[in-house]
Amino acid sequence: MSLATVQNTSGQEHISDEEWKIRVDLAAAYRLVALFGWDDLIFTHISARLPGNNNHFLINPYGMTFDEITASSLVKIDMNGEIVGKTDYRVNPAGFTIHSAVHEVRHDAGCVMHLHTAAGTAVATQEEGLLPLNQTALLVREQLAYHEYEGVALNHDERPRLQKDLGDKSMMLLWNHGTLALGPTVREAFLNMYFLERACEMQVASLAGGRKLHYPSDSVIEVTAKQGENGLAAVSGIAWTALLRKLDRQLPGYAD
Repeated sequence: MSLATVQNTSGQEHISDEEWKIRVDLAAAYRLVALFGWDDLIFTHISARLPGNNNHFLINPYGMTFDEITASSLVKIDMNGEIVGKTDYRVNPAGFTIHSAVHEVRHDAGCVMHLHTAAGTAVATQEEGLLPLNQTALLVREQLAYHEYEGVALNHDERPRLQKDLGDKSMMLLWNHGTLALGPTVREAFLNMYFLERACEMQVASLAGGRKLHYPSDSVIEVTAKQGENGLAAVSGIAWTALLRKLDRQLPGYAD
């Protein structure tokens, strides 16, 4: 396998072309989160598992804003939270707790995203959770899990409970906290998060309208849920390519 040379914050290291591609996609996801206004200063996090090693994954350098993260600045850590390689940064300890919990048991999760958006957190504080109010919500509700809030995720003992609550789902509402989405690749995780966040935004707007709500029938809810089982993955490739073009126009430099 050919090698690429990465210039990070404190030196050089050789990585495979396969890892570099994941780094570029992950950095793009961080930039897109900033572009969509989903970031929370330096907080929240997105991780990507490295190929051929279930014990290593990439995450953001704690202290950089999402709009300045690049492929070479991402930090490699192991399942014990130890940094692998050279960097001038550390990682968010709460980020390690959440992401290591998912990567430890979900080997199909190539990427895991966690956000604190206003809309996502608003729905995560509403007792009913995500309601079947619109097409976007119907496409993702059957893939959605819920996890009780236990405080800032610094306690590693929370991980088994998070893992149990997540099960085999690809999205999660963290009660009183925010949203989580995962996928086999960065692009699929990002599209899952986009649909989840969009559904939350629509719910907040619908409830704010102050009018009686119209719900689809149970049969339509069931049909749309089945349509969403594989539909998002099928379109993730063309959506991701379009998003990268948008990023290249508006916030370039992520591939550095």
